[in-house]
Amino acid sequence: PNPATLKFLPGCTVMDQGTANFADQASTQRSPLAKALFEIEGVTGVFFGHDFITVTKAEDKDWDTLKPRILGGIMEHFTQGRPVIAEDSAEGSDSDADDSEIVTQIKELLETRVRPAVAQDGGDIIYHGFEDGIVYLQMQGACQGCPSSTATLKHGIENMLRYYVPEVKEVQAVV
Repeated sequence: PNPATLKFLPGCTVMDQGTANFADQASTQRSPLAKALFEIEGVTGVFFGHDFITVTKAEDKDWDTLKPRILGGIMEHFTQGRPVIAEDSAEGSDSDADDSEIVTQIKELLETRVRPAVAQDGGDIIYHGFEDGIVYLQMQGACQGCPSSTATLKHGIENMLRYYVPEVKEVQAVV
């Protein structure tokens, strides 16, 4: 759906838990793989899912040129057995202990119904909060910047959440 992104399937687990998004080269210090991919001229974003890697390219670059270099970088990384995320910089997960029943319901719906669908396109959706009937979500990977992501958020996700959780009035994107 997003012509600026391409999903790569290395045939192994990329992230044991969660996802990781790298929007620029400066953010790659905790990931040797993201750092290597950003060294390829034309790469402007890297996203790691459970078993896939989504790469975003610059508008003026061509996938025919970039794709073999990216594949080579990914294969070399996994062949050498290097970590995707450096162990000493792994991020902790958010605590769910303080979540209200409504927030727990929203997160469960996102996890079971939305996340698998957006992962098929090489993306992810991140929950950022629920306040005054508004759910704040962030699209990542191939879904970030995708022309249809606004429609997905407003028509698909918002309607589904409002159906199952009547307290939800609206969904807003966090950039």
